[in-house]
Amino acid sequence: MDEDYYKILGVARSATNAEVEKAYRRLARKYHPDLNPDDAKAKENFQRVQRAYEVLGNAEKRQLYDRYGSAFETMGAGPQGRGGPGPQGFGDIDIDLGDILGRFGRGGTGGPGGFEHVFRQFGSGGGGRSRRAARRGVDQQAEVTIPFQTSVTGGETRLAFATGDGAETLAVRIPVGIEDGKKIRLRGKGEPGSDGAPNGDLIVTVRVAPHPCYRRKGLDLEVDLPVTLAEAVYGAKVDLPTPAGTISLTIPKGTSSGRRLRIKGQGVKTTDGRQGDLFATVLIQLPPTIQANAQSWIQDFERQYGPSPRANLQW
Repeated sequence: MDEDYYKILGVARSATNAEVEKAYRRLARKYHPDLNPDDAKAKENFQRVQRAYEVLGNAEKRQLYDRYGSAFETMGAGPQGRGGPGPQGFGDIDIDLGDILGRFGRGGTGGPGGFEHVFRQFGSGGGGRSRRAARRGVDQQAEVTIPFQTSVTGGETRLAFATGDGAETLAVRIPVGIEDGKKIRLRGKGEPGSDGAPNGDLIVTVRVAPHPCYRRKGLDLEVDLPVTLAEAVYGAKVDLPTPAGTISLTIPKGTSSGRRLRIKGQGVKTTDGRQGDLFATVLIQLPPTIQANAQSWIQDFERQYGPSPRANLQW
């Protein structure tokens, strides 16, 4: 059956080599048998994707496929091909050999670029082995999501990904202070090279999960700090968790809601020695219900304000 390899990989016929490789990696991960156990359809799709990439990922094979379709792959079949008389290794496929020879060099049957080059590509007598130049393995792409805390303090995470030989799990070291979207390169963990060439690399894009309380801006950390009315009025010392541990933070007397308190050196640290700060925004939190005696006290307290706090508010 003459399969449409471009359709299998989901790329246009004008796709670049990089686009072909990207589509192959995506589909190989999707259909890999180790990631889809007991799924016969996934295994079949994986094999079709492999066949398509073996052709479209090779410049010379792709050139022949564009001209003759997948039938060109039977050119090295010899007597086991479609049968019938004809030059050994090519069967009775209706192909203009002169045109093929012209695509590799001189159109004659002798000399450089003639039959010798064709038989190097497709095998002579059905048993020849093609010669290929050593080629470095293709880089693979992966993505991992880490907790917000790990992005600040550094640590280690586990990454499972598909390889040509199956699925593999790696321990990935996360440097302190890494930002969302940064990439980590793992040398030699990509696809294998051919004929002794080095393996490709695994390039991991790091995604940082949001924190329920803390936010990051550059190297600074921000947090909303709830305090009681009494703590805001009379001042207090409150516990505040930070990347380096829990600290005791002083709330000055008469602190209004929205005031930002700066804690130097408690932000994000980086591998090159830079260090941010932590900013705590005070939010006065009232109880859901207020007793009658407390209401009377608050009304007396409010009379001490003098002018309205909104006296200078204007458009």
